[in-house]
Amino acid sequence: METTVLIVDDEEAIRVSLKEALAEEGYTILDAATGEEGISLVRSKRPDLVLLDMKLPKASGIDVLKQVRKLQDDIVVVIMTAFADVASAVKCMKYGAYDYVNKPFSIETLKIVVRNALETLSLKKELSIVREREQREFEADFIVGENPKMRKVYEYVKRVARSNSSTVLVQGESGTGKELIARAIHYHSFRRDKMFVDFNCTAIPEALVESELFGFEKGAFTDAKQQKKGLFELADKGTLFLDEIGDMSYNLQAKLLRALQERSFTRVGGVSKVKVDIRIIASTNRDLRAAMAEGTFREDLYYRLHVVPITLPLLHDRGRDVLLLAKHFIDKFNREFKKNVYKISPEAEAMMLEYQWPGNVRELKNTIERAILLECEDELLPEHLLFAEADAAPAADSAAVPTSTDMTLDEIEKEYIRRVVEAVGWNKNRAAKTLGIDRTTLYTKIKKYGLVRS
Repeated sequence: METTVLIVDDEEAIRVSLKEALAEEGYTILDAATGEEGISLVRSKRPDLVLLDMKLPKASGIDVLKQVRKLQDDIVVVIMTAFADVASAVKCMKYGAYDYVNKPFSIETLKIVVRNALETLSLKKELSIVREREQREFEADFIVGENPKMRKVYEYVKRVARSNSSTVLVQGESGTGKELIARAIHYHSFRRDKMFVDFNCTAIPEALVESELFGFEKGAFTDAKQQKKGLFELADKGTLFLDEIGDMSYNLQAKLLRALQERSFTRVGGVSKVKVDIRIIASTNRDLRAAMAEGTFREDLYYRLHVVPITLPLLHDRGRDVLLLAKHFIDKFNREFKKNVYKISPEAEAMMLEYQWPGNVRELKNTIERAILLECEDELLPEHLLFAEADAAPAADSAAVPTSTDMTLDEIEKEYIRRVVEAVGWNKNRAAKTLGIDRTTLYTKIKKYGLVRS
């Protein structure tokens, strides 16, 4: 795809030299001698980058910049200015200019600035595409279900998202979809174009949690070679999701509470306050009231988080939503694994409705993924269902794994692993996830059984 650069400068010699130099870089070049001509070209040609002189006849660079940004908000503008007018160039930065260069400048310096600016534009476009895709996928997942309890949750989430509430507490057992609800609040809010940052309070050693959340200054500790922004800063104007807040250490709870109350914090090793504007969504599968009684969760933090509480029901309590979700996941994994499962047998439906689903929606998703990946052809049958509770579906257990009275346990395991790694095209990350083991264990077993890609 061609990259178009527009040069707006009233000096013809500058336009000619820049056109020649940038054309050598492979860019398509447009040029204009006045601000009006430049604005007209932006309107008709929609260039990727504008090199804009600060001093133009009849209009200042700032005026042209404002008009250009109104016409095309994703355009990259680099200001060209005389050294004496740097203050105006800096002012342009506040109105959305990417950078400025001082006249006279070397052509090589300008090429570097242009290259960096276009790389930034490319990254922004890629990020925008990723966010749009995530939002589409999220919307598809979020609206699945007709149970009255969940419909109330969906409507409440939308109201919360549109509100100015700064803290939300999502409660529910593991696998009920707490992160999905957090993302729903973010994507339905005015913050949706900013960052959604998630942090699992149980996944990082306690000694590192503070620096992860609040960042640190250079020299704060032995390995602090340079300043690092924490998740609070990265989430500024967006949403910070604190997953499993009930597992955060008591001491860190006090620091979190202070940051929530003041909407500011101090980096580790720092002295100055950093202000942020973020929405905090915390989740937990623990009974925080019981934790308060035990002295493991701060009462003041609980009430600070509990301003807008959302409680998610168990999957088993959602009735026939189980089947709607199962069909949704079948469609999802049909596309992912290029399968063609188009129905669920009545017997399999009955089993899914009867099963208690202790792992909730996450367990249902994993069950369907495993069935589509390993077993199904065109119909989901009872023998394709391998539930987490072995005694809940004995027929499924005996059918999901290759078994024979003539096979040893090692032979059964070898065959099962072979089927999994081949089904995922020898993608070891996915195979390990499907098998419920880590990559190192998978590599060891592949080596042990002499499995090779055919």
